Amino acid sequence: MEQDAVIRIQPLGFPWETRDPFLFCVHHEDFFPRGNGDMGPAASLEGRNIGHDFTLRDGWRMYHGDTVPGFPGHPHRGFETVTVVRRGFVDHADSMGAAGRYGEGDTQWLTAGGGVQHSEMFPLLNEDADNTTELFQIWLNLPAARKLAPPRYAMFWRESTPCYVMEDNGRVAVDVVAGPLGGCRPPS
Repeated sequence: MEQDAVIRIQPLGFPWETRDPFLFCVHHEDFFPRGNGDMGPAASLEGRNIGHDFTLRDGWRMYHGDTVPGFPGHPHRGFETVTVVRRGFVDHADSMGAAGRYGEGDTQWLTAGGGVQHSEMFPLLNEDADNTTELFQIWLNLPAARKLAPPRYAMFWRESTPCYVMEDNGRVAVDVVAGPLGGCRPPS
């Protein structure tokens, strides 16, 4: 029996390498300190490149945030983002008038289509303990015919997201947010 050969091994960078239709794929894991009451870190920001802090320092990054870590208002057009928040929270606001907080197992599927401006901030809500944030985000290229579709988004709340569990030399649990898996169908 012939086994597949390993072609290349490399550490997963920031962002991960992808192929079409995946434009971008990133895993954020930040071990933020306690919050300061303004949803930012109760820690010094001295020495950080505020507004462009992507260096993992003391276990966390500010990204483009200057008070609260995250990504203040920025545009998207012609693709979709799928954000799966495993731990922590995201505060979302957009040019369509939508705003809200999601996290701890929730997924947001945003179709930017013809264009939307939105923000994704990581509020540090816990002032008595650390605030870990872990999320995955992929950007999916829209086909040419749908590039200018009206922008919209869908929330897949943790309670309504099916989980496929597989036992094979250990337990693997997969939240199903796109496509069927093992009899589980994702939310519509």
